[in-house]
Amino acid sequence: MNNFVDIKAVDTLRRFMLERAHLRGEWVHLDTTWQEMLSRTAYPPFVKQVLGEALTAAVLLSATIKHSGSLILQIRGDGPIHLLVVQATPQGTVRGLARWSSEANATTLNAVFGDNAQMAITLEAPNRRERYQSLIPLEGDTLAQALEAYFSRSEQLPTRLWLTANEHTAAGMLLQRLPREHTSDENWERASLLLDTLTPNELMELEAETLLYRLFHEEEPRLFDPSPIHFHCDCSRERVETLVQSLGQEEAHSIVEEQGKIQITCEFCNASYTLDAIEVTQLFRETIPGNDSVH
Repeated sequence: MNNFVDIKAVDTLRRFMLERAHLRGEWVHLDTTWQEMLSRTAYPPFVKQVLGEALTAAVLLSATIKHSGSLILQIRGDGPIHLLVVQATPQGTVRGLARWSSEANATTLNAVFGDNAQMAITLEAPNRRERYQSLIPLEGDTLAQALEAYFSRSEQLPTRLWLTANEHTAAGMLLQRLPREHTSDENWERASLLLDTLTPNELMELEAETLLYRLFHEEEPRLFDPSPIHFHCDCSRERVETLVQSLGQEEAHSIVEEQGKIQITCEFCNASYTLDAIEVTQLFRETIPGNDSVH
C-alpha cells in the first residue's frame, strides 16, 4: 500500500532511501527556476535540452557530494555548443548558461560538444579561495552516461542518473549504491533494472511519491522532506567594481574615453552595471594608499 501523501513539488529536491535494498537517491523537479533561466537567453531547442539536463545534474551532484561550497559543472568543446556552465549551491540556488555557434545535427554529446570536449566538476569553497576540480573526458552518448562514468572512476560509487528537460520542465533522478558492506550486488542490479523502465514523461510529470512507489514499492522507499531550489545570481556592483579595478587605472580610463562609460552585463542573469567617468575616477581614488580625501 502506498503510504505517501502527494505534495505538488515545484522547484524541489527530495532525498530518498530504499530501505530494503540499502540504496540512496535524489529526485529533482525544476519549473519556475528553469523558466527564469530560459527567459534570459533565446536558446535553441537542442541547447535547452542539454542545459536543462546539466542544471538538474548539478543540483543532484551538489546534494550528493559532501561539500560546503558551490558545485560548478562546466563543459568546453569545439562543437555547436562550445561552452556550458551551471552552478548549484548548498543553499538551493542555481544559475547557468550556454554558448553556441551553430545548430547540432544530432543530440549525442560528441555531436553537440565536439569530439575533444572536456567536462570539469569544480567544488568551490565558501570563501572562493580554494577549489577542487576534476577534469573528465565526455564518455557516452548522454550527459547522464558521462556523469555515471565520473562516479565510477572518481568517487568509486556505482551511480545511476536519469536527466531530462524540455522548454517547460527540467527533472532528474539519481540512485547510488552504498558501500558494499551495506548493499548486495543483487539489490543494486534489481534497482538499476527498475530504474531503466523510467520514461522521460514520467520523470517530468509524476510527483516524487508516485514515482518512487511505482518504481520501488517492494524496496520500501522512504522519502525525506523537500528542499526548495531557486534561481539566484550572485553578481553585484561590488564585484563589478573589483573587476574594473583589476583592469588597472590606465585601461579603465581608456575604456571610458572611448565609450563614455564602462558597462558590464552579467552572462548568467543579464543584469547590467554601468560606471561613468566620475565613478571610475572615484573608484581608483579610493584604492590609492594614504589618500585622505576619500572617507
